[in-house]
Amino acid sequence: MPVYSMTGYASAQQAPATSQAGESTATARLGLEIRSVNSRFLDLTFRLPDELRAQEPALRALLTQQLKRGKVEVRAAIEHDAGAQLASPPTALLQRVGMVQEQVQAWLPQAKGLSVADVLRLAGPGNAHSSVDWPAAVHEVAEQALAALLDARAREGKRLAQMLHERLGQLRSLAQQATPLIPQLVEQQRQRFLERWQEAMGLTEGQVPPEAARERALSEATAFAIRIDVAEEITRLGAHLDEIERLLKKGGEIGKRLDFLIQELHREANTLGSKSATLELTHISVDMKVLIEQMREQVQNIE
Repeated sequence: MPVYSMTGYASAQQAPATSQAGESTATARLGLEIRSVNSRFLDLTFRLPDELRAQEPALRALLTQQLKRGKVEVRAAIEHDAGAQLASPPTALLQRVGMVQEQVQAWLPQAKGLSVADVLRLAGPGNAHSSVDWPAAVHEVAEQALAALLDARAREGKRLAQMLHERLGQLRSLAQQATPLIPQLVEQQRQRFLERWQEAMGLTEGQVPPEAARERALSEATAFAIRIDVAEEITRLGAHLDEIERLLKKGGEIGKRLDFLIQELHREANTLGSKSATLELTHISVDMKVLIEQMREQVQNIE
């Protein structure tokens, strides 16, 4: 299953047919576009003309079947064919408009007669949209736009996954650089404590038993080694990297899990920096935090 980004855009258009005087004619064009950006949850917003407001529940159901997260805005518009609006209205429709006018004037003699513009507006092709099967037209256009949106989100998700794989490799390289530094540092500190023990023995001139001084020096060295040992942090960091890589291969709805794992990576990098006893290890910790922050920014866009 691919990794989907929450960012994408798609649109679709269609000219639904209307039935007039026994003929099927296209007098309007339906356009629909979908915009999507990142969000913690699925947030749907619709901008529909009056003719399509009744289709909002069906559109909402269609989108919720395919989209799980993101702030999604759906816009639809109907563009009437200007050329068709100049065509002659059907005779039967003109007769009906005339009958309605006579009935109104019979009850309201002071009412003015309809102008040509009024007749075209009431009986012309502009009123033909009432004969369009809007539910079917909207559903078909929405499916086309949604399929295009999913493709766009999948392409963006592939790019994000590739970037995350690159950062995972860089973090593993930094962890490998940090691993051999700890035994070296512990041995250096052990030698330093032993040198201080020998200096202390020379200053005390036998006032302190050699065994007690040596035991104290080794105890201090051991305590220091425990404080700076980051083997556990390196192990947990490697486990988090393995899990992120597994999720990227799995795909699907992994955004929230990745966000949690990024937090755990940042915690381990912070601990690594706080235990740092050398400048080189501090640099490694800082480099890790930079990479993790870059990953965090991209993970927030994954569904």
